[in-house]
This record gives sequence, C-alpha cells and structure tokens, in this order.
Amino acid sequence: MLAQAHGEPQSSDTFRRLSCGCVRKLSAGKAKKKKGIFWGIEVTKTLRWHGWELGKETIKHLILKNVREKTQKLSYRCPSTRFFFTLFPQPIILRPGISLILPIVFRPIEKREYEDKICFKKDEGEFSVTLRATLPHPCLSFPAAVQLPACAVHNVTEITFPVRNIGDLVTVFHWEAPSPFYMIPDYSILHPGAECMVKVVFQPKVAAVYDVAATCLFGSEEKRKRTIQLKALSKYPYLQVNVVGEKKEGVQPGKFQDVLCFGSVPVGTTVEKRVEIFNMSVVDAPCRIERAEDPLLQDHVFSCDVSHGIVPAKGKLVLRIRFQPQIVGEHSIDYFTIISAGYLLQTVLKVAGSCKGPSVSLHQDSLDFDWINLGQSLMRMLEISNTSDVPAYYQFDIGVTGSVFSLDRPCGVLEGTTTLVLKVTFRPTHPISYHRRVVCLVHHQEPLYVDFFGTCHSDTAKPAILQARHLSWYRTNMVRGLTFYPPDIVSAMLKDGQLQMDEKGALMLLPEVSQDKPPKEYFEVDSMTEYFYDGETSDMALFPPHVSVSPREYDFGCCLPLHKVKPLPLCVTNHTKGSITVFWTLSHGSAFQVSPEMCDIPPLKSSAFRVIFKPTQLNTLYAAEVEGFAFYKVLRHYNNIEEDATICPSWCLTVKLRAHTFEEGREHFIPQYILDVPKTFPPVAPNTDTYCSMLLLNTGTSLITFCVNQAARPSLLVKPCSGYIPPGGHQIFFLSTHPVNTLSQQHVLPLQLNSHPGYTKEIALRSCGESLNLLLEGEGNLYFKPVYIGTSFTRMYTIKNCTRLPMVFTWKIRQSDRKILSVSPTAGILQPYEALAQAWTFTPDKEIKYLLRAKVFVRRKNTDPMCPETVHYALRIVGEGALGTIRAEKEHLDLGTVLVGDLQSCTIVLLNDGICSLKYILSVEQLITGPSDSEEVCSDPLALELEHCSGTIPARSRAFVRVTVRPARQLHYTWSIKYALCSPIATDLTSTEDQQQPLCCIVATGVYPTFCITDACSAGSGSGISKLHLWRLFSLDMLNKYLKQDPTPSELIYRVPTRHSTSLNPPVYTPLLLDFNFGAAPIGSEPTLVMLLLENKGVVPVEWAFLFPSDQKMDMEHWAEDAEFSSCELHEMRIQDNQLFSVSPKSGKLLPGQEESIQLSHRHDFTGIDRLPVLLKVSYGHEILLNFSGVTVEEGQQYIHFTSSKHLFTPIAIGTSHPPKQIYELYNGGSVPVIFEVQLDEVMKIQKENFQHPVFVCLTPRGEIPPGITGHIEWIFSPLEARTYVVDVPIHIPGGESAVITFKGEGYDPNTIEETASSSKILPPSVFSGSTKLTVPGQAATLSHGRICFGNIPDCAKASRLVFLNNISESKTVVFAWQISTCKDKRVLQIAPEVGVVQPGESIPCFITLQPSGTASFCSTDLVCELYIQESLVQYERELQEWEKEKARQAVEFTITEKDLGKQKSPAGRSSDSAETKILPESKAVMRRYKTLPPIKNHPTPNQPAGHIDRRRLLDKESSQVWVKPQPPRPTLLHLGVTGTAYSLEDFSNKFTSELHKYFLSWPFSNQPLETKFVDGRRDKDRTEMEPKRLSLAAASKQELQIVTDILAGVIRGLLENTQLHDAIRSTLDEPIPYFSQFRCAESAELQDRRQCSRVPSGVSALPDLYAEKDGERKEMRQETSLSNDWLEISHHEQLREQKETISRQPAFRSLVELVLENTLQNILIEASRGEVMLTAQPRVIALPSSPSQRITSPAPPPPSRA
Repeated sequence: MLAQAHGEPQSSDTFRRLSCGCVRKLSAGKAKKKKGIFWGIEVTKTLRWHGWELGKETIKHLILKNVREKTQKLSYRCPSTRFFFTLFPQPIILRPGISLILPIVFRPIEKREYEDKICFKKDEGEFSVTLRATLPHPCLSFPAAVQLPACAVHNVTEITFPVRNIGDLVTVFHWEAPSPFYMIPDYSILHPGAECMVKVVFQPKVAAVYDVAATCLFGSEEKRKRTIQLKALSKYPYLQVNVVGEKKEGVQPGKFQDVLCFGSVPVGTTVEKRVEIFNMSVVDAPCRIERAEDPLLQDHVFSCDVSHGIVPAKGKLVLRIRFQPQIVGEHSIDYFTIISAGYLLQTVLKVAGSCKGPSVSLHQDSLDFDWINLGQSLMRMLEISNTSDVPAYYQFDIGVTGSVFSLDRPCGVLEGTTTLVLKVTFRPTHPISYHRRVVCLVHHQEPLYVDFFGTCHSDTAKPAILQARHLSWYRTNMVRGLTFYPPDIVSAMLKDGQLQMDEKGALMLLPEVSQDKPPKEYFEVDSMTEYFYDGETSDMALFPPHVSVSPREYDFGCCLPLHKVKPLPLCVTNHTKGSITVFWTLSHGSAFQVSPEMCDIPPLKSSAFRVIFKPTQLNTLYAAEVEGFAFYKVLRHYNNIEEDATICPSWCLTVKLRAHTFEEGREHFIPQYILDVPKTFPPVAPNTDTYCSMLLLNTGTSLITFCVNQAARPSLLVKPCSGYIPPGGHQIFFLSTHPVNTLSQQHVLPLQLNSHPGYTKEIALRSCGESLNLLLEGEGNLYFKPVYIGTSFTRMYTIKNCTRLPMVFTWKIRQSDRKILSVSPTAGILQPYEALAQAWTFTPDKEIKYLLRAKVFVRRKNTDPMCPETVHYALRIVGEGALGTIRAEKEHLDLGTVLVGDLQSCTIVLLNDGICSLKYILSVEQLITGPSDSEEVCSDPLALELEHCSGTIPARSRAFVRVTVRPARQLHYTWSIKYALCSPIATDLTSTEDQQQPLCCIVATGVYPTFCITDACSAGSGSGISKLHLWRLFSLDMLNKYLKQDPTPSELIYRVPTRHSTSLNPPVYTPLLLDFNFGAAPIGSEPTLVMLLLENKGVVPVEWAFLFPSDQKMDMEHWAEDAEFSSCELHEMRIQDNQLFSVSPKSGKLLPGQEESIQLSHRHDFTGIDRLPVLLKVSYGHEILLNFSGVTVEEGQQYIHFTSSKHLFTPIAIGTSHPPKQIYELYNGGSVPVIFEVQLDEVMKIQKENFQHPVFVCLTPRGEIPPGITGHIEWIFSPLEARTYVVDVPIHIPGGESAVITFKGEGYDPNTIEETASSSKILPPSVFSGSTKLTVPGQAATLSHGRICFGNIPDCAKASRLVFLNNISESKTVVFAWQISTCKDKRVLQIAPEVGVVQPGESIPCFITLQPSGTASFCSTDLVCELYIQESLVQYERELQEWEKEKARQAVEFTITEKDLGKQKSPAGRSSDSAETKILPESKAVMRRYKTLPPIKNHPTPNQPAGHIDRRRLLDKESSQVWVKPQPPRPTLLHLGVTGTAYSLEDFSNKFTSELHKYFLSWPFSNQPLETKFVDGRRDKDRTEMEPKRLSLAAASKQELQIVTDILAGVIRGLLENTQLHDAIRSTLDEPIPYFSQFRCAESAELQDRRQCSRVPSGVSALPDLYAEKDGERKEMRQETSLSNDWLEISHHEQLREQKETISRQPAFRSLVELVLENTLQNILIEASRGEVMLTAQPRVIALPSSPSQRITSPAPPPPSRA
C-alpha cells in the first residue's frame, strides 16, 4: 500500500484511502541495501525476492524518500510483465524528508528467474528500480585473489581466507589447486550463511613467481566452478655466517667471517661464543645446523644449542657455540654446516680451539737436609709454582703422618700464576742416612719428582753424610750395575783396579775393548713412564729393584672382634750382594705397627715382618702407610767408607694398609665426593701408551678409602690402586692403557669406596689407536681445465686429517714435472680433523694433454725423527695445454661527442672463443687530430682510463672492461687498444710490447657546451630598432664568434655557476668583455625589451645562466660585510635594487637542437646612463662578461644614440670608377625629432692631402631623424692608394650632445687580393639568413625570413625575393602595411602587395624587388611591416566616426547659459564661437533635461615613443571633461633587413663575369638616371630638359604602369591565341626568299641589328616611331612591287622577318617578356604556397592511341599555350 510519512496525503482521495502507515527509520536489514539518489529521491536500486513458492504472492515494499528541502512531484509506470504488479499509477507528492511506501506484488507461475523494472518520472528525467526474483542456488563467496607472503624454496608459508555460503542451499565444495599450493581443508560442507576458513599452504621447490588459479567446485546437481587467484613469490635464501667480536688479520672490516676461534681454553671449563647467521635474501630461511659425526667419539668438545631454526628475512639468527676441552694440549677443529633450501645451499662454519692446562713446576728437584742429631728435626722450604692461568690440583704421594719427611700441605689447589711455599720437615727416627724420591701428582699434568735426603747421627752411630753428588753418582753407578755391590766390595775393587772413576767421579768398569763402547750414562726419563714403570704396580721396571717388599698394599677387611685381628706377614727381599739393614718408621698412635722394627738381611736373602693392626673403635675406617728404609749395613759409620764415590743412599719401602671395624648390618660411611674423569684417553698411535688423570675430591667430613680392582681390567693401569682421602682432601689418579689397534675399546674401571661393594663407582673410558689417515679430495684425482701455453693456472685442492692426532705432510713431485706442476705449501702440519686447501699450479709448455702424478707423505708430529712411521698417498693430475686469442665484440666504438672535462663510459666486450682461459694485459695508444698545436697535444696525458688493465677471460666466455673517457680538448680522439697474453716471462706491460695485438679502436670527439644567438628582436621602447642595428648594439656577431672558440683555463676555474665572491664586484676570469647596449629612450617610457633566441647547435646539453653581481656574492654574516661602498658599487646596487635590468629566464638548459627565447629588459625610471656587469656563464664552458648599458633621457631632450665612436667602411679596391655608397646609422633615442649636421672640415683636409681626390664624400651632411627611428648618413669611400684612411668627423646635434666619430676605410690593390674574396667578406650570406622564430607578446603574424640578401647585382638589373607573412593566430585577422623608411629606398625597393589582410592561419606571399637606381651602392635598409588586428581597426574607425560626428554636431550646436533669457544681450556678450543665437522661452530652458557631450579637443602631441601618449592621457585635469580624439591602435612592428650591393655594369662584368648571365639587364629608358646627386648633394640641373615623350612613362604612377602592363599582356596574349595570325605568319614563311636578300651577310646583319638596338632609345615611347618607320618602308615596298608580283611577295616576307627581329631586339619588348615571365613564376609560387600546385610531383605522361590518319599525315601543330 502507498503511505505517506507525516500528515495526510498531498494529492487525491485515492492516496488518502491507500495510506496505511508511515516509515521513519529503515530497519537494520534494509539499511544494508544499496540505495541511490535520483534528483533528490532516495530509493533502493534493486528489489529482490528470495525463497518464493509457486502460486503464492509475495509482497515487497519499495520506499521512496525525499531528501531535498522542497516538495517534489513524480509519477511512475507499472512493471511491463504480469508477474510483478502494483497499485494503479497516480501522481506522488513528497514533502521534504517524507518517505512513501509502494507495495510490489510478485506472483510466479513457473520455476525460473524473473526480472522487471518499475520506472519513475520527474521533470528532470526518469529513473528505474530493478525487480528481480531469483531461484535458490548454491553460491559461495570468497576473495578473487590472495597474496601469500614471499617464501624460501623448500619452506612453507600459509594464509587463510574465509569461504562463506551466501546461497540458499547446503553446499559441498572441493578445491583443486596446482602444485606447490595446497588447500586445507580441500573438501567441506557449508550450510546457508555459514562460513569457514580455508588455509592456503605454499611449499615451493624452485624459485619463481607464481600466479595460478585454484578452482573451487561446488553444487550438488549442477557443478559450478569459481576460481581464486593465488599469487606468491619464492626465492632461494642466501645465508652468511659471521662471527661476533672476532677480529682476524687480513679480513676487511665489515666482511663476513666464517671461522670461529676460541683460542686456548682451560681444561674442564666451558666457553661460549656467538655466531650470527645473516639472511641476505627477502624471504625467511629455515636452516639446520649439522656436523660430521665421528663414530669413534661419543663426546664432542664443541656443541651448539640450536639444531634447526628460521632466519628472518634481512635478519639474523644467533647461534651459541660452546667449547669444553678435556685433553690438555689438544688442538680441536670441527665444522658446522648450515643447511638451507632442502640441502641445496650449504654454509660451513669452522670452529677451532685448543685446551690449556696447568703448568706446575718445582723450584728444586731435590731438598738436602744435611745432617742432624737423633731426636732433632729440620725444616726446609719447597717452592711450587703454577705459571698457567689454569688452577692446578697437586698432591705429594707421601704419608700424611708417620713419615720421616713430612709436608705441611701435601695436597691442595694452586691457583693460576701463583707460587706456593711448602714446609718440609725432616724427623729421623734412626741414625742412618735417609733418601726418598717423592712424586708430586698434578691433575691434567705429568707428575713431578723431588728427592728428599738427609743424615741422622747419634752418639754411637755416625753414618756418612749423604749429599747431592752422591745421588748423581748413585744413578750413574746404577745404570752401570755397580749399586748391587756394597761399598766395601766396591772400594776393594777400586783398589784392585777393577773399577775406575770417570771424569765426573762416578765408578765404571774397565772397558774390555778400549773405545768400543762408551760407558753408560743415566738419562732422564719422562715422569709418567717413571711413575708407572716402577716395578711395583707393574711387572715392568726401568731399573731392577735393590730391595722389595711384598705386599705393597693390603686390606685387612672387617676386623672383628677388635682383639682378634690377625697380623699381616711382610716379606722383604734383599736383591743386592751385600748385607742390608731395614728400619721401619713407627708412628706412635697409629693402629698399624711393624714388627720387628729393625732387621738385618743377608745378601740375596729375604726376611719376614709382621704388620700388627690394633683397632680401637668399632664402625670405623682405618687406613695408613707404613714407611721403612733399607741400606747397606756397612754404611752405619762413616769410618767404613774409604771412597766417597761408593756411598749408596738408602731405599724407601712403603706399604699401604686399609681396614674397617663396621659391624655386620651397619651401613658404612656414605662417601661424598666429586669425580673428575675424562671420557676418552688422549689419542695416540697404535701400540703406544696413553695416559690421563682423574681427580677424586672428598667433599664430606669423614675419611674415604678407595680401592681399584686392577685385576678386573688388566688392559688399564691405575695408580694409586688404593689409599685414603682425608676429609676435604683429594686424590689424583693416573690411568694408562696401551691400544694395540685402531678399534675403539671400552674400559670400565670399578672404584670401590669405603670398603663397601655398594659404593663402587664404575668409570667408563674409551681408548683408540689413531693410525695415519689422510683424505684426498675427489678420490685422489685433480683435474685442470685447459691452460694457455706458457701461463699458469692455480686451483685449490683440499686434504683433510681424519684422525685426532696432528700429522705432518710433505708433497713429493717428480723432478721432470716440477716445471709444469707445483703446490703450495709443500709441507705443513694438519691439526686433528683439519681440512687444508692447497694451491696447485699447472703451467703447460706444450699443446698436449698431461697425466701427472704426485705423492704426499704423512707422519706423526711427535714421532722419532730417526725412524718415523710414514704413509704416502698418490694424487693423479690431469691437464691440457692449449692456445687461444682474444677478440672484441665490436672492433670500432664511436662514443660520439663527449663534453670536455666530463666523463663518459662504455663497455668493451672481450670474447674468448678458445677452450682455455686467457690472461691478458691491455695497452692504449692515443691519437689526437684536429686544428691544434701538435707539440702541445702530444704531451697531453692519456684521456682514456681502463677499469682494469689486466684480467682473465674464462674459456668460451666474455669479459667486460669498463672504459672511461675524459677528453681535455675540443679535438678528435682515437684510442687504439691492444692486448698481450701474459706468460711467466711477460707479466707486465713493458715486457709484452713485442707481443701486443690490436683489439679495438675507440673514437670520440671532445666538445664544449655552447650555443649561439640565432635571432633577436626588440619591443617596447626599442621597437624601432632594426635587427641589423640590434645585432650591432648587442655585439651578437662577436658573441657567437667567441662562443665557437675553446674556453680558456681561467674560464673553467668555476665549471658551474658558483657564489665565489666576497665583494660586490666579483673577480672576472674571462678574456672577453662585450657590450649589451639597450639604446636610449625617454624617461617614463615603456621598458626596452630585447628578445634573444638561444639555440644549441651542438650535440651536448648546455646549461647557461646570467649572473648578476648579487648572484655571485657569497652570503656572509653582517659583521663580515664591508660598511663602506664605492660609487661604482652604489651605482650597481641601485640598479639591482630597482631592477632596472632584468633577464627572464636567468638560467636554463638546452638540449641538442633545442631553442629557447630569453627576454632582456631595461626600465627607464631614472635619467642617466645605467651600467651593470652581468656574467654569462656556460656550465663547463665559456664565461663572458656582458656590460649591460642603457640610456634614459629627459623629456624633450634631443639625443642621438651612437652605437660606437668608430666606424669601419667596407674595403674598396683602388681604381674603382664608381665606388659604392655606404651608410652610417644614427638612432634617435629621444622623444623629439633631432637634426644632425656633419662637420666636413677634416674630410676636406684628407681631400687636399690626396691631390683633391674625394676619398671621403658625405652625401647627407644634414638631416632630421624622427624619434625612435634610425637615420642614415650616406658616404662614398674612394681610396686612392692601397692603405688605410682615417678621419675624425664631428657630428653636431643642435640642442643636444655632439660626438666625434672616427671613420676608417681601407683601400686594397685588386691585383694582389682577390675581388671575390673581398666582396664575400662584405656580405656573407650566412650572416643574413635571419630567423623569425622569435615573437613579442601580442604578435599575431611572423615573417618567413628576418633578413634577405640580394648579394651582388648590376645596376641595370633587378632581383626579387619571396617572403611569406604568416598569421600564427587561430582567431584574429591581421591587417598589414609595409613601410619604407626613406624616399630613396622607395625608389629602389618595391613590395607587392604593400597592404593586405591575412586571415587566421593564412600565409600571404610578399615579393621584395630590388632595382638599383643606377649608381653603385651598398644597400642596407630595414623594411618595417606594421601589423594591426582587424578588430581593433574596426573599433577604432567606429570610435573615430562617432568622435567626428560628435565634433560636427558640436560645431553647429551652442548652449545659452544666460539667466535673463527675456532680455537682449549686447553683441559683445555673445559667444564668439556661436554663429547665431536664439532666445528660448524660460519654460523650455527650465524643462531642458539633457546636456551636450563634453567639448571635443584634439591635443596635438609630438611623435613620441609607444606608450607615452597613454601615460599622459589622463594626467591633465581637463581630461575628465574632454572627449579625447580616439587614437589608432598601436601596430606590432616586424623588421625585415634587406642587404645588397649594386655595381656598375662594367665593374660587375669585370668582377663577376660568371654570374652575369643570371641577371636580366633592364636597359634604362634614358642615358641619364631619373635622379642623380653629385658628391656635394646637388641635383642634376639637366633633369628638367628631358624630352616629354621619354618622361611619359617615367612620370607615370605605379597604378598607371600596372594598367599599361596588363593591357600589353592582354594584347600579346590575344595575338598568341589568334589562329588566323598563326596561319598568316606560317604562310609568309612558305613564300620564296627574294634574290637580293642572299647578298646580305649574316655577320653584317647581326652587327647592324646591334647598332640599331644601341641607337634605339629604351622606352615605351619608341614603339610609335618604330611603327612609323615600318609604314614608310611599306609604302616604298608597294611602289617597288608594282613591277612584279613575285618581287612584292618576296619583299613582304623579308619585311615581316625584319620586323620580328627588330621587335625582339628592343629593350621594351624584352622587359615586357621578362615581366610576363616574372609574373608567371610568381603566380606559380603563390599557387604552390597555397597547395594548388605540387612543384615536386613527377610529370604525368598520357599515351593516346594513334589513329590511322595520323600514321600517314604529319602531326598537327600543337595548340597554342597560354601565358
């Protein structure tokens, strides 16, 4: 139903009945519908029906709302189909803001989609709403395209997008995506309105740009397709490894380092360093960190906390590498490989480090206590130092208590770089000599040994004092086997001579064979061997023992009950040949005692002792070391010693005892400890002992006993095997094994603590023998690519040490192959697992294939050099020698033009077509040609620079060499580039000069940026200046000439415009100073505007700038400025501040061939002369100082502007009969006419000096020049001699400033100087080929030429030139009028047409004709074409007519102003201006409403410059009351320069004989010219005496001459077209020739004709006389022919022929023919300019079929042609 929103319906009752509610606000669901506004009515664009059923009506409401602020009316049309209907159409009126609801009913009859529309109509137009009913159908909504993030190859990126079911059905969809895209889920079901997120997974395998379509198939009954565009980018990642904080020598800052060096790290500690993995690509790069696994090793000293990760794009990933060394002195190397992009890209990180341990040493190797008495004690100091920074655990293997020698700190920790002083106490218990060799165990270091010895005396026993030399002799004697004999026997043998002493004092047996064997000497063995091979813990001993005790270690076990412990039997064996005494050191308070305390043992006998254990506490651990000393019995007293060398020290015997008293069921003490043990033994060669240390720290408060079951692992030796550790102490163990092969062996060592099996610690160690194993790259094969003969090629070859031991390698190459093959380094050390890249160099000497072999020998680093174990490996080397050449891809490179001083680069492509790489050296030769000083040019440095002069080109490849050219002169450069192939002999340019071969040639031409001035024009106050005069004022010829030259070095100090001056007057670096003279103008007049056209005729861009003094001054602080200014500076500041001179634009850039116009102006605001130095700077080029000058004169002042005070006449040849006229120009820059007078006194002096010969003749000594016009003074220069004449001529200006001008003329001898060359210098054609591309503001037309040159012409000829006037406006019609300055020029120059109208876009041809007046002269004049806009002229004429009409009305109108109109006025009171006065009624006078217009006045003003009248028009007070006469519009002036030289016929024929035939010689009508001047300026007195007949045409006007020409042309054309005349002439030619005509000679007839032609006057008036003469002849012929008809006929033919010849020889006839031809050519040119004739078109030839009659008869004469 229809409803209004507010109030009642606005139209009829029908709407009132249909309204059923109002709508104020749309529901949220409807608000989402797309609505449109049509002329203020807001309505939805489409009304849709969904979910409808057949046979049921569905109603939708269409809401229309008025959104305008005024009431609107509209109507509607019902839908066109019967399925949609609504209420019957009726007018709708909607108030502002009111909505109307229109019900639309939809009634379907079949199951299909329906569409219709309902149209609404307003006054503004119609709009419609679409009605659409759709069927339920599946429809999915998802984006049309998705952009995935950039992904690395073999990586995965993903993105999700929603898929929404916007249809009415449950939809099943399935995705089909091309690889490498995957859709998750690829199959799903969506209910109507439901939505799910689909993930796109991108996993590329290659780097590419992907833009593919994925297809979604959905629908059940009818499958539908819809695609989504998947866009992605995959790239290969690029990873770089950089070590943080590493500064390696030879690596540049900022470069990546891939070697991580830890340096020396203390053993057992962990050091961590960071490594950064940089991702140089734009994609995230997943990577894995791997390293080669060693099957022999279970632990690695290097570890990394990251095994895989992702490096962000342009980011980094930080790795932490840890180094934990375990073996002191081992150098560790490992390699981590960063793998990315599916194992395609790998980056290797090398890590290296070494392990350092403690460096402990004892300051004394023995401690001598001398001797003391029994019961006393003596203390000595023992210093122990650690020179390393690694803390050291040390332990002296000596009993803590009960020993004769005791230390205050037998074990402890020695910090790094410290020294510890230990106190050693000597407490003897028996009067004997004591000696004990004590071992100092150091963790991670070999043990140290020290000898403690001293002697004890008692009252009864005084043994010999043991000293250090005795120990040395004892060791030597022990090696020689003499210590097994007691001292008494040895002394006897010494007495008997069986022994003798060596030089050191030691004993030795007499040699059986003298000098066969030297006596044995004691040698120091390594401490580790001495420690293990003592004959006690192992079966092997370095020296046989003298006394032994068994057992050395004993465990009593559980001793319960305490009083029933069985003693331990000890057996002491004497292995010597003498009796010994054994003393046991008893410790009071110890639970272990030895009985008996002292016993003598015979030689080679044993004695039994008992160890008694007496525990005192239960559940306690007991451990102790029993110490005893054995010595030769004979040493009890020193008296028994006869020789000091026979003294033998005592032997120390120790027994380690353990026991415990723990009751059964009682738990033993729990050991609290720290065990530091390596996992592997240090690497050694097979069948070599290896050692390691182990540290056991007791961290508890109770004693710890330990025991190692040596029998359980016989392959492993441990020392000590048992013992005890006091609380807080530690025990250092040394382990040894002997690997026999390279197989890894596992050692499990059980360590029992506290005598309890439950406290057994199994220690696992691995050992392995390391054999020599070297890995060669490429399975022992080294391949070289083909190498050029005589050159070397080096490649890297890697060898790797595959063992844990360093090895020494040495390469061996055959002697014959060493010239061909070499390696570096030849020898070296390979650390464990280190890979070394070696440089192999292959130098072939023949063009053959090589098969070489080399061997590498490897051995251990620390083996015996006398018999080292070595292994060798063979390397197979394959190479080939070859030949090759290099060529350039382009043998000739032309760089064209290059700016001098600038850089230009190009690339030379070098090609190597051979199979071997070529190493080359390039050389350059430079050749400079052009106009220059050859010696100076030859010394120039090389202007070509090669990026690299040497290099290598791989086989079948190309190389690029960058060439940079920097020419220093404006000359032509040629560089010849040659190459030479390097060899071991020829390695530089000097040594390869003989082998150089040409490669390519590079040419370039150095140019300077330059431009030229191609056109100039003036406007404003200088509009009257001609172009020729303007070129001289601005010295443009000199400027162009200088711009063509090379700039000087001083001009290139500042290559670009720079503020470099600190003063107002900047320094000048240019050698040229030019004047830019703006001329003169009155004050207050328009500015003088000069437009210059700059053209870049070069080949490089040009940047130019006009720099005023202020533009060159640097900006400085105020305090640095100079406060005092000179008058010149103040003058320039005034000019710049008031902007009297301006240039627009001041700078610019010209591309090659480009043109740009600039405008220079001079404002006339102040009287006087304005001068301003302006610098014209060409970037990288010239620097020219331009002196801007201009004159401003006062109003009414007479002023002549002289361009220069010197004038040079054109050189004249001596002997010239008719010297040409020459002119000197004067410009009136004032506002009033100026009269000039030339003072000729100096001229007359010159004439007297030259024998009264007029050298200088002034033809116009006096004249008047209008304001703004250039006047001419005519001169004739006639030299008498071949020299230079100079005269100073004053030119007087009445009322103005006079000037003295120096005129200079040069006479030359034509016999020595060519006339043509001299004349060509006078008027060069190039100077006068003026351009007309410049236009002034408001200019609507242009000339096709700015200057025309007629060249050299004879005075009896005329020449014409064609100039087009082009209307460049698109809408303005132009009226033009040519003006010729002087009357003389009007007689010489003719312009056709002189006036005319040019339509928009039209071109009018103008013919300029120069016809000299009969005297030789230099013609140089300026033709001015005045241009008017036709609209302005029409408006001016209209305003002028109105003004004249008003003036005529006011002339007869008068106004009575008297108040008393009724009274008569006296005649005196009447106005003199009124012709008649009427008395009007008062009422009429009062009722008069209208007044007359203001009186008209015409203010006469002098001829002033343009714009001056406009300025003064409104200055007068009366101007507001006076109707000023309209002024004509100001024309735009176009200047056309005309130049030419007129010679007399005689001079022209002598000088230009070859050009005489080019001119038509128009003979004058009289022997005298029409108007002639003498040198003094008087006219010809005989001019008025000419005959009237001859003056008939000469006095005629131009229009009359044109009429005569047209009439004669019509008569001649008619005669030529008259066929009867042709027939008559043809019949006369067929008549027989009279007999008497044969007596006439051809030469005499020709001579007679010439004479007749010379006698006949030239003129049209001569034609009647000619015809009169012919009539007389006819009469005589008739009289003579009366005798005979034949004679009459012959005479008639002869008469006609003579008449024709006579007429053809007349000058008038020839002039007429020349004029006809000239008009014909002009017509053709005009038609060609209009496009009517194509002059360049090829002529058409039409071949017509010939008729049979034409084949028989002769061809008919051609039809007469039209002129």
